[in-house]
Amino acid sequence: MPSTSWLFWALLSAGFAALTALCAKVGVNEIDSDLATFIRTIVILAILAALLLATGKFHNTAGFTPRACFFLLLSGLATGASWLCYFRALKLGDAARVAPVDKLSVVFVALLSVTFLGEQLSLKGWMGILFIGLGAILVSVG
Repeated sequence: MPSTSWLFWALLSAGFAALTALCAKVGVNEIDSDLATFIRTIVILAILAALLLATGKFHNTAGFTPRACFFLLLSGLATGASWLCYFRALKLGDAARVAPVDKLSVVFVALLSVTFLGEQLSLKGWMGILFIGLGAILVSVG
């Protein structure tokens, strides 16, 4: 699978997300969940800053429009809220139950992208979304 494939990067994301849940669950057991989120954010900022510096992308300002910046701001706010809630859930619950419920975001994204972005899903796509939702519910109550 070539590294230019969206599927390649999505599978890597899923793998790293799994590691995130496991490492966060161990780390958050001993400190406050909000502080744990802050530490995670500092690490992410440092890694991204180093990556942007190393690749010279800090100077690439093409596409900086007020609209793009506004939606990136909203995305950042949503990400921060998601991370705070996720770490709090990990502090209180089992990673094996928290992570699947968190993945209900897949269902929400499908519904919102169809509603607001005009995207379309096939019948198989909708069936997959249904199974993801049902799977998350079954794991969380199991």
